Amino acid sequence: MVRIGQAIMLHRGGDREEARNRFAALWAETDPEADLFHRCTIAHYMADTQDEPADELVWDLRALAAADALKGDEVSWGEHQLAVRSLYPSLHLNIAAGHAKLGDESAARSALERARDKLDALPADAYGEGIRAAIERLEKRLADGAGSPGGSADGPGGSGDHLP
Repeated sequence: MVRIGQAIMLHRGGDREEARNRFAALWAETDPEADLFHRCTIAHYMADTQDEPADELVWDLRALAAADALKGDEVSWGEHQLAVRSLYPSLHLNIAAGHAKLGDESAARSALERARDKLDALPADAYGEGIRAAIERLEKRLADGAGSPGGSADGPGGSGDHLP
């Protein structure tokens, strides 16, 4: 987790390429069967470092797959239950944003619905409110027709609007 945190800090500090390289190395080092929580975290943040919306969506889907596999693994799930439960709304939101960037509004709306279904797992704090507000913003952009390629489905900050 320390090395994951270091890569996150590199990305937040503006060194996207080095962060991407470190996430890739961490991904290669983790066991797809035993390190599910780490793989979920790595993929979730690796998505933020991608230049292409399709690549970002692939990593978001990998993060969700790892979370789902972790959820199915009761031994690992118990240890990380709260963290993973509170991550689901963001995972689905990011997948929705990815689909919107690629012009698939139907898939975006479906992923947004899944994000909404998981909102009860979020705390009533700044993080939870941020996720709720981001869902509302994306829903509004989709309703306004901004989810198609060339639209601004990812918000005013570009891909930086991708949430943790």
